[in-house]
Amino acid sequence: MDNIRMVFEKIITWMSLPKMRLMDFVEILLIAFLIYNVIKWIKTTRAWVLVKGLAVLIIFWAIASLLHFDVILWIFMNTIGVGITALIILFQPELRKVLEQLGQRKLVPLNVFNDGRDKNEKFSEITLNELLRGTFELAKAKTGALIVIEQEVSLNEYAQTGITIDGILTSQLLINIFEHNTPLHDGAVLVRGNRVISATCYLPLSDNMRLSKDLGTRHRAGVGISEATDSFTIIVSEETGKVSIARGGSLIYNVDVDFLRSKLLEIQKGKEPEVKVKKVFSIRRAKNKA
Repeated sequence: MDNIRMVFEKIITWMSLPKMRLMDFVEILLIAFLIYNVIKWIKTTRAWVLVKGLAVLIIFWAIASLLHFDVILWIFMNTIGVGITALIILFQPELRKVLEQLGQRKLVPLNVFNDGRDKNEKFSEITLNELLRGTFELAKAKTGALIVIEQEVSLNEYAQTGITIDGILTSQLLINIFEHNTPLHDGAVLVRGNRVISATCYLPLSDNMRLSKDLGTRHRAGVGISEATDSFTIIVSEETGKVSIARGGSLIYNVDVDFLRSKLLEIQKGKEPEVKVKKVFSIRRAKNKA
């Protein structure tokens, strides 16, 4: 009986919480709050894709440890220093923004990246129809256009390069923005939910050499933003009046209204649009029913 009692006492002692002060609870809450905000912030930036890649590497490292793959573990241990430096370089724009907010004495700097939007916010059926109508009216008039639809990754970084609109998306608004010889026609329009948030925005150009030489700056910008974020981009060619879409570094050229509607419906329902090609950055032509 004494042995059984001793075993139970050891188990209870092992399971009992250490002696904690009030400040320990406060410290735990502060750390949890910080971790929560960091994760919430990362999910609104392109860093989230890299974080998921790091998670895969950590799992691979754990498997290598269990199976005693000494060479793989040696490679991991000898490249971790370079990896940390690479992460700092990759996340440099985001880290700079955080430090800038700290310099402005904002007590919760990470919340500024959470722009108050609902992650489940999708555009309505009315907005979808207005977007289709505006796109193909622009195509009919051979007016160049570049429309970027925000999804999980925030486009605030690119919105700051343009002029704030914050207006309800209508076909008339899109047509007026991209009309020739108007102050807002040059650059990209950024869409969030049912609203146009910014116009005349500068986008990163794709430097992939596999893109057709026939494509101009507008198409390269559309592919470029799709490489950097998870956005869905609609491109109207000024030369041909053809409509193209870009997603995940892939470009589908010359789509019709039914094809575009199907992809927008997938976004509206929260599904991942299947804009896939056999080779990244290659172009395929969709059958034009018009």
